[in-house]
Amino acid sequence: MTDRIPLLLLPGLLNDAELWREQIAALSDIASCTVGDQTRGETMQAVVDDVLAQAPAQFALAGFSLGGFVAQQILRTAPERVLRLALIDTSIHADSPERAAQRRSQQASVRLPGKFHGFGDTLMRSYIDASRLDDYVLVQRVRDMTARLGAEVFLRQSALERVDGHDVLATYRDPLLILCGANDRITSPAISEEMHALAPHSTLQIIPDCGHLAPMEQPETVNAAMRTWLT
Repeated sequence: MTDRIPLLLLPGLLNDAELWREQIAALSDIASCTVGDQTRGETMQAVVDDVLAQAPAQFALAGFSLGGFVAQQILRTAPERVLRLALIDTSIHADSPERAAQRRSQQASVRLPGKFHGFGDTLMRSYIDASRLDDYVLVQRVRDMTARLGAEVFLRQSALERVDGHDVLATYRDPLLILCGANDRITSPAISEEMHALAPHSTLQIIPDCGHLAPMEQPETVNAAMRTWLT
């Protein structure tokens, strides 16, 4: 058996290793997976320092949503450690004033008294495709994961500054995979198409019948794309 490639997987806001459960299982024959812990740092650079301290010397890097911004900051900080890059349901745009206001409003609601239950119905409708809202198992997995991480992590991760990443992507030359759900309401496919145009050597795949949580919603498609990218 050939040596497995070290693969660093970065989850999104209020996500942990559960987000990548199917990818870790399906790619275990070719990849040695580590899931970065993005729950502690108060700044994007602190999160990156934390992740890099626990990461292999060199690795393939896959960032989902918030993890995509962390991945971009890793490329600014330690580009020599990154062998190839996958950006999944993420963006290279700094928060717009509207998105920043939306984050502040979400933060304010989380600070209200009462128990934090993770993603409620409203957020769930933004995160997964409408066709899957009746999928009890999927919805419960997302609810459990977000509730497990809790309000403090939500507030800390929401407050991280998302920096514009056009410069990072325009100069990236190693293998690059860009994946996005066709019905992603958080980071629209138009953003992935823009990223692909910035890095013409990249592979772009828009996944039908899929919302924002592609690794959990359409794992087989994500697994196949990542396998091709890794090999």
